[in-house]
Amino acid sequence: MNQNQHIIKPSEKKYATAVFLSGIFGILGIHHFYLGRWAMGIFDLSLSIMAFGFYISEHFLIGICLFLIDLIHTILITYQLLVGQYKDGQGYFVTYPGQKL
Repeated sequence: MNQNQHIIKPSEKKYATAVFLSGIFGILGIHHFYLGRWAMGIFDLSLSIMAFGFYISEHFLIGICLFLIDLIHTILITYQLLVGQYKDGQGYFVTYPGQKL
């Protein structure tokens, strides 16, 4: 094997589970915890809690804005998962069945 070549292996995390968690619980960041991306999971969960807190307080508009930011982020991550371009916490791609790396 050449020095510049390296073996790319897929993530051991299940594609269907990651997509399901992202699609259903995406704004809470549960999929990030499943994939081992703890910092992103904590950020996503914190953003959701702050959005809810602002929403129920007198700062309704700030809550809506934070929720929309979280929603857009979730849609982008879910898309990356669906097309097999998202990496887990170890840097391996979460691949769909039959995807070639």
